[in-house]
Amino acid sequence: MDRRLREKALAEWRGLPQKKPREDRTMSAADAVKKVMEGLGLKERLQEAEVLQFWKDTVGEFIASHSAPSRLKDGILYVQVVQPAVHYELDRIWKPQILKKLKERFGTRVVRAIQFRVGG
Repeated sequence: MDRRLREKALAEWRGLPQKKPREDRTMSAADAVKKVMEGLGLKERLQEAEVLQFWKDTVGEFIASHSAPSRLKDGILYVQVVQPAVHYELDRIWKPQILKKLKERFGTRVVRAIQFRVGG
C-alpha cells in the first residue's frame, strides 16, 4: 500500500487535520536547462550561437562564402564581408530580406538590426 495513501486513510479515520498535498513542481529537462541558463545569464549566448549557425541557411552558399557574422550584441548582428562590392550588395539590396528571415526565425527581440563591415 502506498505510504501517503495509508497516512491519509489513518488521518481521516482518526479525525486529524489533513496535510495539504505538495504542489507538483516537476518540469521537463528542456525547461530546466532554459531556466538555469537564464539564471546564469547564458540565454543571450545560446541565441547568438544559433543565429551565427543559421547565417548560411539564411543567405545562401555564395553570400555565406563572402561574409561571416562575427557577433550578436544588443540585438544587432555584426557581419564581416570580404569586399566593398559585397558590402554594398548586402547593405543596400539584401538587408531587408535577410533581417526579415532572421526575425521570423528568432523573433524581433533577438535580432533587431544588421550591420555590415568590410574587412576582417
